[in-house]
Amino acid sequence: MAKPARLFKVSFLNQGRVYELYARRVGASDVFGFTEIADLVFEPGGLVVDPTEEKLRDEFRDTRVLHLPMHAVLRIEEVDRRGPLAIRDAATGEKIMPFPMPAPRG
Repeated sequence: MAKPARLFKVSFLNQGRVYELYARRVGASDVFGFTEIADLVFEPGGLVVDPTEEKLRDEFRDTRVLHLPMHAVLRIEEVDRRGPLAIRDAATGEKIMPFPMPAPRG
């Protein structure tokens, strides 16, 4: 019986935001001081569109391997299943929507 492919949840800092992505491979990079993240996992596009997933898929569309500075990597978790992707404000931890939201009327 084939062993299931490993899946990692990677959280890292990028321009004042915390990105949360899923990848199949994580390891030491050949570039000194960097962590290598490869085989990013995105859900196939469907009828229900997650704007965060779409933004991250567009941003990393042509990326084969990410080489992240070690000090930018916040956490790497080996997980059983994939959850939602997120972009969060680094200071508050609040989830950032990738498109402008109208202000609520009150």
